[in-house]
Amino acid sequence: MKLLRSRRTASDRALQRRLVRQAASLLLAYPDEGHGARLDTVEQLLEHVTGPEKDVLRAAARALGEPNLLSVAQQYVETFDLRRRSTMYLTYWTAGDTRNRGAEMHAFASAYRAAGAEPPAHESPDHLPVVLEFAANVDAAAGEELLTRYRVALDVLHASLRDAGSPYAGVVAAVCTTLPPVTGQDEERARRLAQAGPPRESIGLQPFTLTVPPRADRTGPRQGAPQS
Repeated sequence: MKLLRSRRTASDRALQRRLVRQAASLLLAYPDEGHGARLDTVEQLLEHVTGPEKDVLRAAARALGEPNLLSVAQQYVETFDLRRRSTMYLTYWTAGDTRNRGAEMHAFASAYRAAGAEPPAHESPDHLPVVLEFAANVDAAAGEELLTRYRVALDVLHASLRDAGSPYAGVVAAVCTTLPPVTGQDEERARRLAQAGPPRESIGLQPFTLTVPPRADRTGPRQGAPQS
C-alpha cells in the first residue's frame, strides 16, 4: 500500500509538471488571433493545478488578457524580440550567433525526432514555448532534460523579466519550479551570464540556416537574433 501511494504521488507530481509547462507554453506564445482561445485553455488547465504555480500563472493570464490585442503583441515584441537579455531562444544564451549554436539547435531537433515528433516548421526548435509544449505533450523526460540543460539561461531570463516588471516573469518562474533545484555552481553561472549577456555575434560567420525568418504577422527583428 505504501509503495502504491508513493507511485501515485510521483504520478501526481508528473501530471502537475505537465500542466504547468503546457500552460506556460500557451502564455509565452506570440499573441496572435488565437491569443484569447489560448488564455481560455490556460484557465481550464489551471483548474487542475494544485500548487502555488496556479496563482502565479493565473495572475499572468489575467495581465495578458488585455482586450487590445495590438497592445499585447507590441509588448511581446518589445519584451522578447528587441532585448537580447530576454530572448526565449535558449541556444542564443549559450552560443549567440556562432557556429556552436547550430550544433545546439540540432540537439533539440534530434530529441524531437527521437520521440517521434518532427521539429516545428515555423519556429526554431529551441524556442522556449516549443520546448515546453514538447515536454508537456510528447516526451516528459526528454523535454525535462532539455529544459534542465538550459536551467541557468531560464533563471537569467526570469531575472531579466522580473527586473523589467513584465507579466511574463511569473510564467518563467513557474517553469523553473518544475525543474531540479539549482546548485551553487548554477547560481554563479547565472550571475556571470546576467552580467555578460548572450555571446556576441562572431564576425565572419554566417547565421545558422535553421534560424526562422520573421512571421508575416510580426514586426521587429529577425527571429532568433535579438538585438542589443
